[in-house]
Amino acid sequence: MTAAKPIKKIDSLSIKDFLKSYSDHLKLELVAGHRGLRRVIREGSVNRPSLALTGFFKYFANKRLQVLGASEMKYLRTLDKDTQRKRLSELIDQSIPCLVIARNYRPLPIMKEIAEARGLPILRTSMITMNFINAATLSLDAAFAPSTSEHGTMMDIKGMGTLIRGSSGIGKSECALALIERGHSIVADDLTRIRLLDERELMASSAELNQGYMECRGIGIINVGEMFGVRSIRPEKRIDLVVSLLELTPEVQEDRTGLDQDYFTILGIDVPHIEIYVRPGRDIARIVEVASMVQALKRLGHDPARDFNDRLIDLMSTSK
Repeated sequence: MTAAKPIKKIDSLSIKDFLKSYSDHLKLELVAGHRGLRRVIREGSVNRPSLALTGFFKYFANKRLQVLGASEMKYLRTLDKDTQRKRLSELIDQSIPCLVIARNYRPLPIMKEIAEARGLPILRTSMITMNFINAATLSLDAAFAPSTSEHGTMMDIKGMGTLIRGSSGIGKSECALALIERGHSIVADDLTRIRLLDERELMASSAELNQGYMECRGIGIINVGEMFGVRSIRPEKRIDLVVSLLELTPEVQEDRTGLDQDYFTILGIDVPHIEIYVRPGRDIARIVEVASMVQALKRLGHDPARDFNDRLIDLMSTSK
């Protein structure tokens, strides 16, 4: 079993960075509390402070984004101004990062007054409350997701996310170029960024700067989209298989059955791993393509190596 590079993980996200990254996607606008943009979200989730608005703060998730929907806003309007001020002040005393008001509700006058005085950002979105919570949770999950990078080229081969790794100059980019010519898509060349989503799914992507570009030795930098069309580029893809390209040496004994499954560990997740040895005249791209298709069959419950092994055992048993 082989492991990837060290894990990187953020433990906070400022409201300023949150707005910069997700304001368009979540339809957010800042309506009060500009001085509080340095406040930080410390948990990658969302909370509705319904009970907190009644004065109950036991088990209150104060590190999360706080969302006020129709029920919370209508409840606040039933309170007199002194009670509104008291409940909102108690809420802010919990060191919450910000308030988000859904359904385009306007903040109460006293809410804006307290937010400006205390430096608490108030955001507003036109999205329905549950739609916003779902979208914001996914966005925060991605922002807080553990991440790493791997020196390799990421491909989408017939729907199978395949990470091709190996030493510099082994032929990763040349293999990827041949796969692109056969109609497959590239996600990242040379350096692949990897995030662990929902503690179970590894998502690979490219740095924004070099997305859609490849380096080919002897030629230089090429624009994949311009040469092969936009279908040849994928912004991100789940990792289903890791292929390591290795130099063939005299003492190497290559696996000829495929019965033993090796794994490559990335961010604590074991990914099926196969080693392919490079030698002159060998169509590495075709072998990588077939390896991805075999892995797709295994995911569906069909293992060609084990099926053949079972048939061989049956034949040996009946011939006795």
